[in-house]
Amino acid sequence: METPEYAYLAWALLFGHIAIVIAGGFITVLSKSLVRALVGLILTLFGVAGMYFIMAAPFIGLMQLLIYVGAVSVLIFFAIMLTNAWPGGDESAKKPVKRTVYAFLAGLAPAIVLSSAVLSAAPASFLVPEETEVRELGRFLMEPFILPFELISLLLTVAMAGAVILGLERRKRK
Repeated sequence: METPEYAYLAWALLFGHIAIVIAGGFITVLSKSLVRALVGLILTLFGVAGMYFIMAAPFIGLMQLLIYVGAVSVLIFFAIMLTNAWPGGDESAKKPVKRTVYAFLAGLAPAIVLSSAVLSAAPASFLVPEETEVRELGRFLMEPFILPFELISLLLTVAMAGAVILGLERRKRK
């Protein structure tokens, strides 16, 4: 059986997104600046969102973009800016080779565990995924979990307001 031409494109897209995720991860782990590390994290999250789109899950991909790339990244950015964190604050920054080895091992360990789990107990795959309407998915996610969802959004709002107030009070003291 011959492989269709579009299959090569799909493999290229998949490995392109894997490369984006890995590059963003290395930027995040190896960067001395917290803002650059955040940019690496955002790059990684974009790569993961692209993988969702490749897997024919556009709703989850859009939620990845809206929630993680949008809201969580902005929250982390505000936290960095309000804490006055400065680069080079720890001793491990003076040993980049050691940090690189630790970063590689930290990425390799979960990859080995997850890949062995997937290879040993992977379900049978189908070429065409089953379609789920967004309306059904929304009902499934929101009806039983509406209270925790609202409480988490309230908690994030209060945490953000508290961080802004603490940052303003700290600036007034100086």
